[in-house]
Amino acid sequence: MSLKPAELAVGFTHLGHSDQGGRPDAMQLQYWKGHVYVGHLFSSGFSIVDVTDPRAPRALGYIAAPENTWNIHLQAADDLLLVVHAKDLWKKFDIESSYYSGSVGSRLKDEEQDWSAGVAIYDVADPSSPRQISFLPVDGIGVHRLWFTGGRYAYASVLPNGFSDYVFRVIDLANPSSPQWLGEYWLPGMNFGAGEEPTWDSEKWRYALHHAIIAGDTAYSSWRDGGLALLDITDRARPTQISYRNWSPPYGGGTHTSLPLPGRELLVVADEATADELADGLKRVWVFDIRVPANPISISTFPTPDEIDYAKKGRHFGPHNLHENRPGSFVSEEIIFATYQNAGVRAFDISNAYAPRQIGAFVPAAPDQVIDPRPGGRAVTQTADVFVRDDGVAFTTDYNGGLDVLQFTGKD
Repeated sequence: MSLKPAELAVGFTHLGHSDQGGRPDAMQLQYWKGHVYVGHLFSSGFSIVDVTDPRAPRALGYIAAPENTWNIHLQAADDLLLVVHAKDLWKKFDIESSYYSGSVGSRLKDEEQDWSAGVAIYDVADPSSPRQISFLPVDGIGVHRLWFTGGRYAYASVLPNGFSDYVFRVIDLANPSSPQWLGEYWLPGMNFGAGEEPTWDSEKWRYALHHAIIAGDTAYSSWRDGGLALLDITDRARPTQISYRNWSPPYGGGTHTSLPLPGRELLVVADEATADELADGLKRVWVFDIRVPANPISISTFPTPDEIDYAKKGRHFGPHNLHENRPGSFVSEEIIFATYQNAGVRAFDISNAYAPRQIGAFVPAAPDQVIDPRPGGRAVTQTADVFVRDDGVAFTTDYNGGLDVLQFTGKD
């Protein structure tokens, strides 16, 4: 299969591409035993792609979501695949800005549930044929994103009834065939079912957990317009707050991913660009010094891609996700990979944490078609997620353009 010429390729070589069996709308991906699982943003369900030959990825199958449900995020470890179930919110918020403005739970509290909500757990000992073994339900909108790298516990952003938006919950997987909810945490003001009231403008700002990444007994949690919270989860049944920071306003919010670098006592935090043509302001990736966990301090930001005027290119420009240093993947505390939507995927050297520098960039060709059914859809690159194997083979997804396979060729 011939590959379309990339718009930009520095420090990366393009190896392969897949339209995921004719469903090229792609959100989060997970790599497991020579296979990639891809959650679909608009097609619902998720797909299985064989990438044992990175130059010739093969779509093996598709598992449909229940009606009115999306499976946009998933996690694979220990021969288990955890897949979110939540209300397909794009059918409710087809004007994208409405999804990111204000509390979702408050606006949907009177909805009659006609979707599946919770976490589906699959056995993937045979990675080509996921087999569902259990389901952990939620009474509410459902689960947005997960963190699971093996072992007894997984961690979820969950929107149950009575909460204004997604909160932090721990899942006990001592018996994967019978998972249980354990502890939870929310920002004060989110539990309207218990009479709490927000201290923020809940019609403008969206305080909602995107997800948390765990290192040791600390959860590094990202709360969209609510900023960053470090949580002590030594007792998984009773998470407690260590520290809290929010830089929105004056900055535009959208805190999405908080990646700890424990060996260097650093934290890399990406704020998601959520609006076309920088309507929500220029978003950044921040570096925090967390030597004192009770007092995280921002010390630098990543350079913003500037080869062309990406703001004028169209659609979203700015950070979305980070490669999350999952065990067994490319794990580095000096090289960080970040997706920048219409500016593709970037690699940064942060060996000097006070002066991050770009060392690689790949911007794929524009997608062949527009799968996104929302108003304003255009055939513009929107690189969403990135996963890098320990050998430097990288997988990226696009909202309309499917799965690309790259080889990171290292520092310049």
